[in-house]
Amino acid sequence: MRWLVTGAGGMLGQDMLAELARRGAPATGLDRTALDITRPEGVRAAVEEHRPDVVVNCAAYTAVDDAETDEARALAINGEGPRHLARACADHGARLIHVSTDYVFDGEARSAPYPEDHPTAPRTAYGRTKLAGERAVLAELPGASAVVRTAWLYGAHGGNFVRTMIDLEARRDTLDVVDDQRGQPTWTAKVAEQIAFLGAKLCAEEGAHGIFHATSSGEATWFELAREVFRLVGADPERVRPTTSEAFVRPAPRPAYSVLGHDRWKEAGLQPLRDWREVLTEAFPSLV
Repeated sequence: MRWLVTGAGGMLGQDMLAELARRGAPATGLDRTALDITRPEGVRAAVEEHRPDVVVNCAAYTAVDDAETDEARALAINGEGPRHLARACADHGARLIHVSTDYVFDGEARSAPYPEDHPTAPRTAYGRTKLAGERAVLAELPGASAVVRTAWLYGAHGGNFVRTMIDLEARRDTLDVVDDQRGQPTWTAKVAEQIAFLGAKLCAEEGAHGIFHATSSGEATWFELAREVFRLVGADPERVRPTTSEAFVRPAPRPAYSVLGHDRWKEAGLQPLRDWREVLTEAFPSLV
C-alpha cells in the first residue's frame, strides 16, 4: 500500500508519517507549501505523480476564531479542498481518509456521547466548513472513503493545551482553567494508529467506509485535564483552579460537550482508543 498524507507539516500529519514509517509503509508527505488543496489542478497532479492507494487528508484551516470573519477562506480549505481530493482519488482508484472534528455537532448534548450518525448542527463557521468537507468526501467517493472525527488533540509536534499547561506550570503559581466544557483528550500518535488500521481495512473493502470517531475513551473537562498534567509533572494539582467559559469569551463559541461515541470501530473489527488518562501517561515522555 502506498500512502499520501496532505497537511503533513501539522501535528497529526507528522505523527501519521511517523506511524507509517514504523509500519514500513511507503508514504509521501506534502505540507501546505508543497500542496495547496484548494487548487484542483495541483491536487490532480499530486495524485497522478504519487499514485497512492490511500490518501489521508490532514490539511485544514483550524483557526476556529479567525474563521468567524474568514469563512470563505476556511470553506475553500475545509470544504472545497476535500472535494478536490475526493475527485482525484475517484479518478485514480484511491481511497481517501478525511480528518474532521467534533465541531460539526452543536455541543449541547449531556446525557450520552454523540454517536457517529447523530444529526449534525454546527454552531461556528469552522464547524460549518468542516461539515461541508465531510459531505463532499462522502458524496464524491461513496464506499471508498472514511471521515475520521477527532477532538481535543495534543502531541509532540505542535502547540496544544497539554504542552501549554506544562509550560505554564513552571511559570505561574496558580492557573484558572475552564471546568464547564467536557471532551476527550486525545494523543495524535494514537489517532495516526487508528487511521493506519482503517486504511488497510478500507483497501481490503472490509466495511471500513463512512464515519468514525477517533477520540480517547472516557471524558474530562479542561480543568480536570490540567490537573492531570500537573500531577504528571510532579506538581500540586490544587494549583489549578476551576472557572467557567464566561471568563474566556471567544469569537467562536466552544462546545460545552464534545464527547464522541466509538461504535463504528467495533463494527469494523477494530478497537477504539483507550481511556484518556492511560494514554496521556503513555504520551507524556514525548511532550516534556
